[in-house]
Amino acid sequence: MKEFDVAALADTDDREAKASLIESFSRRIGEAMNWPPMAGRAAGVLMLSDSPLSTAQLQDALDASKGSVSETTRLLIDNGVIERFKEPGQRQFVYRWRSDAWIGCLDHQYRATTQLLDFAESVQDQGRTLPSVQRRRVEQMEAYYRFMTDRLQELLREYSESEASGDGV
Repeated sequence: MKEFDVAALADTDDREAKASLIESFSRRIGEAMNWPPMAGRAAGVLMLSDSPLSTAQLQDALDASKGSVSETTRLLIDNGVIERFKEPGQRQFVYRWRSDAWIGCLDHQYRATTQLLDFAESVQDQGRTLPSVQRRRVEQMEAYYRFMTDRLQELLREYSESEASGDGV
C-alpha cells in the first residue's frame, strides 16, 4: 500500500500507525469474516477515510486493479458495511463506510442464516423417508438454524435500538 494514499485517509499524522491499522483490518477482520485480504484492507481504508472514495482513489490506496476493487467493493456492500452512491452533481459513484455498518453486518448474517434455515426446512421435508440417524441429523440442522435465526433477529432488534448502533458519521 502506498504511504501517500494512507496519509490522506484520516486526521492523524502517524502514517505508519494508519498503515498498520489498515493491515490489521486485513488480517483480523478479513480473516474473521472469511474475506480475502484485499477486502479487509478496503474495509480499513473506507472506515478510516474522512470522505467517500472513488474507484480510482481506492485503486491508488490499495494498489489494486479496477476489477479487484470492483469485486472487493461488491463483497463489502453485500456484507452491509459500505455503500455505493453518487454525490449530488457528480457522474461517478463513490464508496463510503456506512454509518450503521455494524447493523448492516449483523443483518447480512441474519439474512444468510435465514437462507440456511429455508434450506434446512426444505431438506427436512424431503428427508422424511430417510433412516432415523440421517433424519435426526436433518432435524438437528433445522433446529440449529431456527435457533440461530431467532437469536440473530433479536440481536439485530436489540442492537438497532441501542446507542452503540450508529453515530451518524
